[in-house]
Formats: sequence, structure tokens, C-alpha cells
Amino acid sequence: MNPPNRAHSSSWFPVFLGLFATTLTVSNIIAVKLIGVYGLVLPAAVILFPLTYILGDVLTEVYGFARARLAIWTGFGCNLIGVAAIWIAGLLPAAAGWTAGLYESPAQASLAYQAILGFTPRLLAASFCAYLVGEFLNAYVMARLKVRTGGRFLWLRTISSTLVGEGADSAIFISIAFFGILPISVLGSAIVSQWLVKSAYEALATPLTYTVVNSLKRAEGIDVFDRETDFNPVRFGPRSNSST
Repeated sequence: MNPPNRAHSSSWFPVFLGLFATTLTVSNIIAVKLIGVYGLVLPAAVILFPLTYILGDVLTEVYGFARARLAIWTGFGCNLIGVAAIWIAGLLPAAAGWTAGLYESPAQASLAYQAILGFTPRLLAASFCAYLVGEFLNAYVMARLKVRTGGRFLWLRTISSTLVGEGADSAIFISIAFFGILPISVLGSAIVSQWLVKSAYEALATPLTYTVVNSLKRAEGIDVFDRETDFNPVRFGPRSNSST
């Protein structure tokens, strides 16, 4: 096995890091819309966001908590850049011929832009807080259970970590974003619905997760166990002391 946590020895880590950041950023853009699916009220991000947890499981399982921590903060930074770019674009004046024929004036087109892509401070706070808490809980539970189980029962670790991480994510996001807007009964239903749907998503993807994890371990020649890892989520110094 190659020594763990060396960026130059990894050919696939940047690929999964890019996928992780992309799914996160797109999910937060479409999260503004609430959708109704078979009577359930869910943010549209449910289409894609659960993939961030699946990718997070893969990163933690193969590369360890330190590299997963790097991915989480990288995703956070990418999302922040996307939000800033959308906000600045919304502030800039619209060109006279923009969306001609679709709206009566550039001002109306700008309002439509803000309605779809405009982020309120409340929604941003909800999204960022939920993401950081949920993703770090997911990675922590995944890493600790791997050591406790000796690397066995991957299905148990992925589902357990998702239940914890997605539960926290759903509760924080829905509560901060929609408290006072949705009735309490709808708020609670939305939290539980989102949590169960996302967790079911993870459970159904377990065979795919097994395939990706096993293939990646063989390709990279590593299988990190976080036996002496510093799980501080804001540690940016030397990488954790993990072992294969």
C-alpha cells in the first residue's frame, strides 16, 4: 500500500473532489424551489444533493477524514464563489436588449433573475450551516465506525453516517430557511420527508458505493483508517496521522 494522505500519489482524488464541489454548488442553486412529490414537500436540491453524501462517504472511506475535510472546505469555498458571482451579476445593470420578447423591460427580466437566482441572507445562512454540520458529522461517523468495525460492514457505515449527517442537515436547513414562513406542521413534515428521502437515496445507492469504493482502493493502493486522526473540522495544518 502507498502511504496515505499524499496528494501527489493520488490520481483520482481531484476527480472526486471536482464532482463533490460541483454537485454541492448546483444543489444550492436549485434549492430555492420547493417541489411536491407524492404529497411530500421537498427542496429541489433533493435531486442532486444526496450525491454529496455518497461522494463524501467514498472520500472518507478511501482517503480518510483529513482528505474528506479538505473536500468539504473546498466545496464550501466553491459554493461561496458561486453565490458571490450570482449576487454581483444581479447588481449589475441589465443591457437594453436583454431577453427581448420575453419580458416587457430589462427591469422585469432582472426581477425574474433575482427570483430564481437571488439568495436571501437567511437562505444562505441555512444552506452554509446545514452543509458544514451535516457533512462533517457524516465524515466523522464514517471514519470512527470504520475503525470500530475494522473496515467491515461498509453498508452499515454509509447508511449510519448518512442518517446522522442528513438528519442534522435537513433539520438545520429547513428550520433556518423556512421557520415563520411554513406552518410548524409543514415544517416538521418537510424535515422528516427530506431526511427520509435523502437517506433512502443513500441506501439505494449502496451497491454503487461498494463498486466505486472497491475500485478506487485498488486503483489508488490505499485504504485509510483514522486511528490517530485529529477530527477538528477547522484544522488546516499538517494532515492527520492515519494508517492503512
